[in-house]
Amino acid sequence: MLPEGLLVSAPGKVILHGEHAVVHGKVALAVALNLRTFLRLQPRSNGKVGLNLPNIGIQRAWDVARLQLLDTSFLEQGDITEQVEKLKEVAGFPEDCADRERLAVLAFLYLYLSICRKRSALPSLDVVVWSELPTGAGLGSSAAYSVCLAAALLTLCKEIPNPLKGGEAAGRWTAEDLEVINKWAFQGERVIHGNPSGVDNAVSTWGGALRYQQGKISPLKRPPALKILLTNTKVPRSTKALVLGVRNRLLKFPEIVAPLLTSMDAISLACERVLGEMAAAAPAPEHYLVLEELIDMNQHHLNALGVGHTSLDQLCQLTMARGLHSKLTGAGGGGCGITLLRPDLEGPEVEATKQALTDCGFDCWETSIGAPGVSIHSAASLDAPIRQALDGL
Repeated sequence: MLPEGLLVSAPGKVILHGEHAVVHGKVALAVALNLRTFLRLQPRSNGKVGLNLPNIGIQRAWDVARLQLLDTSFLEQGDITEQVEKLKEVAGFPEDCADRERLAVLAFLYLYLSICRKRSALPSLDVVVWSELPTGAGLGSSAAYSVCLAAALLTLCKEIPNPLKGGEAAGRWTAEDLEVINKWAFQGERVIHGNPSGVDNAVSTWGGALRYQQGKISPLKRPPALKILLTNTKVPRSTKALVLGVRNRLLKFPEIVAPLLTSMDAISLACERVLGEMAAAAPAPEHYLVLEELIDMNQHHLNALGVGHTSLDQLCQLTMARGLHSKLTGAGGGGCGITLLRPDLEGPEVEATKQALTDCGFDCWETSIGAPGVSIHSAASLDAPIRQALDGL
């Protein structure tokens, strides 16, 4: 008799404050975004291991017997570049292939072989991953994917216990087990990105909000869930070019740009303080007023750094006309923006704002930040559209 399948989800992330300043040693606040990635792992007895990624149209399968014969000692050697080259051979990819979608396949193979090879025999299974997150929008979609894979494979191989109790809708792992999930998810992120900061996978694992500065990641205590609109302008941009642009502006105008970065650091710290107050007591209207002011000030600072864009100006002006406050999130130059929704906002106002943004050609989601991290679910607890997406309907 085959064991039960596993259903796992993990959140995306947005940078609330501190994008770009974080590159120069300042504080950034990253929060879990309640647009989630869902994974279903189903044990099989057909001697195959299958991966299906419907969002990006990828379906692959390998013979377990062939994978079993591999010399997987290369997975223990440190150099990720060499490991990725070897994994390409295992996956049957041509030499010159590096596009992001194929890297998702390599991350799966890396985690499957690394985690499952400790067992006497590699397991036969099917994995389907479906996401509410758009890819390549700076929302941590690859980290949520790596976190889901790590959590499901570690649980299947009994490296960590299954926290879902009978009759419960969802379960969360202990802090100790989350550390293990996070460590493996970071390795998956390394396969995809080469040299990630570790922030995205940490946010997706732990949920809530994290403070990040100079490589040090620390969770904020019980941050409140804040309702937001997330808007994707769909304007493509190069993070590398934007980061370089800020660096050049800092070199050209040090007396102007260095104080801007210091000021952005102060905005992150002020926001952290307000979130702490909101967690300690009931959130009050004045908390939201401060959060809105911080959003406005940070957006102006980001424009001064040169990472704004007309599409983002349009988002800010359109929401400001409705008494709402928005800023870019992530690299800027297009990409995504967030709009804070106060609790007193009426449904029709929110709907009208979403419609106005959609009319601009943007994608818009009403969601929340400060979401729970990686979780395991009972099949009955998932909404029908999610179950259908995982069933390939």
